[in-house]
Amino acid sequence: MDEDRIALFLDYENLALGAREHLGGAPFDLKPISDALAERGRVVARRAYADWSYFDDDRRMLTRSHVELIEMPQRMGASRKNAADIKMAVDAIELAFSKDYISTFAVCTGDSDFTPLVHKLRELNKRVIGFGVRDSTSRLLPPACDEFLFYDNLEGVEPAPETTRSSEGGAARGAKRAKSSTRRTAGSAGSSPEPSDRSAESSAAGAAAETMSSRGIDDDEDSAPPPDLAVLVAQTVAGLQQSSAGPVTASTLKRTLLRKDPTFSEADHGFRAFGELLEKLQTRSIVELVPGPAKGDPEIRLPEVGDRAEAFALLRRVVADVQAQDGRVSLSGLKDQLRRSEPGFSEKKQGYRSFLQFCKAAQADGVVELDWDSTGREYVLRVP
Repeated sequence: MDEDRIALFLDYENLALGAREHLGGAPFDLKPISDALAERGRVVARRAYADWSYFDDDRRMLTRSHVELIEMPQRMGASRKNAADIKMAVDAIELAFSKDYISTFAVCTGDSDFTPLVHKLRELNKRVIGFGVRDSTSRLLPPACDEFLFYDNLEGVEPAPETTRSSEGGAARGAKRAKSSTRRTAGSAGSSPEPSDRSAESSAAGAAAETMSSRGIDDDEDSAPPPDLAVLVAQTVAGLQQSSAGPVTASTLKRTLLRKDPTFSEADHGFRAFGELLEKLQTRSIVELVPGPAKGDPEIRLPEVGDRAEAFALLRRVVADVQAQDGRVSLSGLKDQLRRSEPGFSEKKQGYRSFLQFCKAAQADGVVELDWDSTGREYVLRVP
């Protein structure tokens, strides 16, 4: 079966500093990007460009992920802010001509200077997937790509907790000063004024999380437990459904799981075959199996489960109470208030990746109204 071969190019200064500045000092993590690409094809080349003297910890993380580090040192008293950009563009075009089997380029940056590169790659009949931190991504770049994913919205990316932002802020500001002496983050003046989330995860992933809770495993997103097998399978199926027009078959799912974790084996979970694992998940209402295009290779679907009405009613009740008391209901801290009213609340049980996603779904149903406050740079809610 043909599958996309992907070349990954990272404008690392733009990504790492953008994450630290706009995600509360949270360090950049490559895994969410790697997982998103694993759902889209096989990554055959990985390169990152930066002056690595500024990113010692990041360098170790990338090396463990088998990324080739391209060193672009900055000379004292001289500005070479475009050196990494030019080298990255030249290497991408060279690879496009020399490696015909590479069908997709993942260009990870928010810099609008890479827009001509994206246009040229598409002119060469290459598919381009862009990645960038929302608030440091130029508005010009996403429309040029075949697909653009905001790093902020990828599965596994969480902003640093509010309690750690003040301590992390100093490090971010120091990195920012180092960056200003070498290069700029393009597009900050034209960044999108309002953040949004990735499309909603299928309800089966929420069902998997609920199953975890029933076994006594805390599914709170802040505690970040190791991924449960059911959650891993459900989230991978959801990602494949979003990125592929065709059906998700058992063989496609197994290949994708191996891309995410080459050590994955159903035997480690007590199953003799992958089909046996899928049948077990079907009995737990995590997935549905239907006859696929080939015998022995069933199609995998996510069942529609979860009672949203009760969760939406809880949200409306809490928003109304806070609105009556304080007049203003901020998204920040609202989830904690829901949990004080209903300790078992989790948006993941309803199939949502984030609390913001849950609130937007409630807005679509007319349960609450959600607005972006550009002055306070936060979402506010009210009962219509």
